[in-house]
Amino acid sequence: VHLQASGGGLVQAGGSLRLSCAASGRYGMGWFRQAPGKEREFVAAISWSGRGTYYADSVKGRFTISRDNAKNTVYLQMNTLKPEDTAVYYCGATRRELALVEDDYNYWGQGTQVTVSS
Repeated sequence: VHLQASGGGLVQAGGSLRLSCAASGRYGMGWFRQAPGKEREFVAAISWSGRGTYYADSVKGRFTISRDNAKNTVYLQMNTLKPEDTAVYYCGATRRELALVEDDYNYWGQGTQVTVSS
């Protein structure tokens, strides 16, 4: 499974970005992020059907994960961005319906940098 993440960039605090991850196949999908000097952390996950979603508390109400299975693409809409959201964002695919833990993911994309300036 090849995952291709895109959409990162530099944005001012309070701004928005939308990340995309192209992935073929019937997988639950998730976004994780890793800031400099920190471990990779869970951000959001979505089931294959799209009916199940889950968010980290730090992004709840600001980020929205969605998917378009006809386009084999998962999105992460990020609004009201904060400097602490600065990180490399990774998309992952899991054979589980929905997964919140990094070890439950089977495939990873290469990551896309998100930088939020204050």
